[in-house]
Amino acid sequence: MKRLAKAAVVTAILFMLAWAVKEGWFEHLTDSNWVAYFVKTNGLYGWGLLLVAGALFTAAGGPRQMIAFVFGFALGGWQGALYSTLAALLGCVLSFYVARLTFRSSLQKRFGRKLQKFESLVIHNTWLKVLMIRLLPVGSNLLTNLFAGATHVPARGFLFGSAVGYLPQMLIFAYAGAGVGLSDHVQLIISIALFLVSSIIGTYLYRSRLQRQVGELISENEETAQ
Repeated sequence: MKRLAKAAVVTAILFMLAWAVKEGWFEHLTDSNWVAYFVKTNGLYGWGLLLVAGALFTAAGGPRQMIAFVFGFALGGWQGALYSTLAALLGCVLSFYVARLTFRSSLQKRFGRKLQKFESLVIHNTWLKVLMIRLLPVGSNLLTNLFAGATHVPARGFLFGSAVGYLPQMLIFAYAGAGVGLSDHVQLIISIALFLVSSIIGTYLYRSRLQRQVGELISENEETAQ
């Protein structure tokens, strides 16, 4: 039954990914005008499909910042930020549990030493350390999700830290998208101000010993992704 459940999960996710590719959703998600028109003409149904497509896009490794910019353009600053954060979090849940339920053993064989190092750093005070990882505009979102799923990192702390850590960048890019879409200089100024605040926080965290450890871990993930 356990193997059957795992197979069902993989089949469902592959089916959704195939549907998204067939319908051209990943291409549409990068088109701000198309997204704005789709939401306007389809109402709640359009919002639901957009959320699913955004989750699949980020789960497959698509940049969440792009989703934030497009959603900000289509929906407005804070609405786009919250909606894109929710989509990114759902994508995080998908890739995390795919790794945990299906590919865990194969990932452990392939990345054994790196997984051990990741787990030893993140296993305690998980939400705080994951928050610090997410605040930095570097590293692979997909690899971080997969690594967490392939280890014993607690899901609750990982997902909570991811949700909080996603939000600052999503606000920055969503307000930038809203500023471009509405030709509103105030929205662009808000985006720039948020970027400066985020940079100051990132610089402060970087000076700590823990942040240096996180930085080394992110660098290793980047090398793995390449």
